[in-house]
Amino acid sequence: MSVASVIARGLRAMLGDRSATRAIDYDGAGGGRRLRHAGEMPLPLAAQINARMPLARRARYLVGSNGYAAAGVSAWESALVGSGIKPQSAHPVPEMRAKINAAFNTWTRTADADGLLDFYGLQALAARRLVTDGEVFSIFTHADNELRLRMVDGEQVNGAYHAELSYGSRVVSGIEFDVNGKRTAVHMWKQRPGLPVSITLELIRIPIEDVCQVFRLETPGQVRGVSWFAPVLLRLVDLDSAHDAQLMRQKVAALLTGFVIDPNGAAAGFEGRPEYDGGLESGLEPGELKVLRPGQDIRFSDPARVGREVIEFLEITAAEIAAGLGVPYEQLTTDLRRVNFSSIRAGLVEFRRRVEAIQFNVLIHQFCDPVWRRWITTEVLAGRLDAPGFERDPEPYFAANWLPPKTHWVDPLKDAEGEVVAIQAGLMSRRQAVAQRGYDLEALDKEIAEDNANAKSLGLDFAAPPAPPARVPASQPDGDTA
Repeated sequence: MSVASVIARGLRAMLGDRSATRAIDYDGAGGGRRLRHAGEMPLPLAAQINARMPLARRARYLVGSNGYAAAGVSAWESALVGSGIKPQSAHPVPEMRAKINAAFNTWTRTADADGLLDFYGLQALAARRLVTDGEVFSIFTHADNELRLRMVDGEQVNGAYHAELSYGSRVVSGIEFDVNGKRTAVHMWKQRPGLPVSITLELIRIPIEDVCQVFRLETPGQVRGVSWFAPVLLRLVDLDSAHDAQLMRQKVAALLTGFVIDPNGAAAGFEGRPEYDGGLESGLEPGELKVLRPGQDIRFSDPARVGREVIEFLEITAAEIAAGLGVPYEQLTTDLRRVNFSSIRAGLVEFRRRVEAIQFNVLIHQFCDPVWRRWITTEVLAGRLDAPGFERDPEPYFAANWLPPKTHWVDPLKDAEGEVVAIQAGLMSRRQAVAQRGYDLEALDKEIAEDNANAKSLGLDFAAPPAPPARVPASQPDGDTA
């Protein structure tokens, strides 16, 4: 007998010969009755390409007609962007930093090629479409020699366009790749689909340098974005139907119906002409007394009402939807009945970690920073920004710190006290603390200095008032103090 046979026999004896009945030690990878209807996703890329459009269209419908879906999108939009993710130039020369920041602040008001939003409004629109559709596109255009941004819905990029091009290039779902798998262009309809005007079915090719595609990457090689509602879309549809059914049940339960039992068929003395379906035109009036003959009776319906178990099940389903969509249950439902300071803070801390990751890995990396670099280049080439050495090394001009919107906490006093202690202990700098509040340290210090100088010139004193003196306990009759 070989050594391998001896080892195999020993393993079978130790494992109770499990290999004879189950060849897979992962229960989820096995077969049998329990997993007969379990779904599978053999090829994630193919599944994403095929499911992207139906998911986006159904998600858009739910956001437009379901309160929970609309609240979930609004929660993500306000958390990701709020009043805007704002840049601060990181150029090593302070004077150049100030010049770049002032010029960019002026440009933000005219950033939208459609003239409807400023740059931070475009950020909010990008975040909203990112959650609903799973992606959003932005095209760099120019007007009056200035940079403009035109937001493009994912439907305008032809997701059904797949082609093999020359020299090994290919088009997958409207995105063109070269032989090395690098994105080179986007193929989209020339006109926005859905407008009530004549549409020309003409595809145009836009170089990738002129396009920002914003989407959350979920698998290597992903081509297009997938709606964030994918894990909960079916649950939202079912919950919407359940709410409609329970609402109808409540409407029926509110209908009080009386049934007259009269062996002679004389309506028990009730006035009114009997209808064909057995009803009466008139019923009981408030305070009215009716005398029934012997043998006659009247009974009222007792419709079923919504029980507590139904409400709890609907709440559990809403919590499942909130978890799948990635937002706190309280923000999805505005239900704050069972929260306290600790629970709401713990939930918000975890949610804000998730928000911060998406801000820097998706919105800033795929949208904000490319816009900043394109705007700097445009300003320099147009001669509006004097940038010595830009042609030799543009990176110092491209360097920027992106400041997300200030987050509001449940107890701002305790958070401020914690920041002060951390700064005094050397665990964080003032720059870090100020950046977390969405401000630039140099701009803040300048404002504080100007405020102090202005207050001093006007004879104003905004210094913190002195602490009130400690209360001295009253003396006891025997001379001791309590």
